[in-house]
Amino acid sequence: MSDALLEVENVSIAFGGLKAVQNFNLSLQPGSLYGLIGPNGAGKTTAFNLLTGVYRPDAGVVRLGGRRVNGKRPYKIARAGLARTFQNIRLFGELSVLDNVRVGCQMRHPHGLWSTVLRSPGYVAAERAIHHHSLELLEIFGLQDQSLQQAKNLPYGNQRRLEIARAVATGPKVLLLDEPAAGMNPREKIELMNLIRFIREKFSLAILLIEHDMTLVMNVCEQITVLDHGEIIAGGSPTEIQSNPKVIEAYLGQPDA
Repeated sequence: MSDALLEVENVSIAFGGLKAVQNFNLSLQPGSLYGLIGPNGAGKTTAFNLLTGVYRPDAGVVRLGGRRVNGKRPYKIARAGLARTFQNIRLFGELSVLDNVRVGCQMRHPHGLWSTVLRSPGYVAAERAIHHHSLELLEIFGLQDQSLQQAKNLPYGNQRRLEIARAVATGPKVLLLDEPAAGMNPREKIELMNLIRFIREKFSLAILLIEHDMTLVMNVCEQITVLDHGEIIAGGSPTEIQSNPKVIEAYLGQPDA
């Protein structure tokens, strides 16, 4: 039995005649920090959607903690311990910063109808714990002073931060980050690099991220897989990826003569 936390074996999906992802394999160890890169249209976000149940693979297996999760609904996969952020930020814009995190915490504290209506002692205790934990997370992510603001009014970089905080609030074992540095300025990207390293240690997470910013990827990730036209063309350490001829040709580009 493998000790991998997340195992992906020969996962494939096609949309009509387009083979979006073919024979995708991945093994994510506990506590690892892994990158998934490739040109636009390479199939990276499709791979994330396959892992999180948005798409059902045509072939292959996804296991989380040794248990098969492909074919399950997204909320069940999230409850099993696989959380994600999105390439285009998907916050509840009209809700407060605090309530966005509270929504994530609810994943671990579901309430029945009658306990909610009657505000049973168990319901009150759970809500108190959710509120306390949400405030703790906002402090960790540097958002405590903006807890009562509407999420849509946060600066862009803080919206990214809040989306990560909400994902962490679900209590995941594996965190998938889809282009977390998109739209960030250089200072925000440095802060993001430090944040990713910090939350990996603080919450004992394995992290898989899609990113186009090669400075961030090469400085943060310990292992990298490269996709091109839905197929894996390379895998290895940042040093190995930077010197791989297939990666240079497909993605990183040849140096000027």
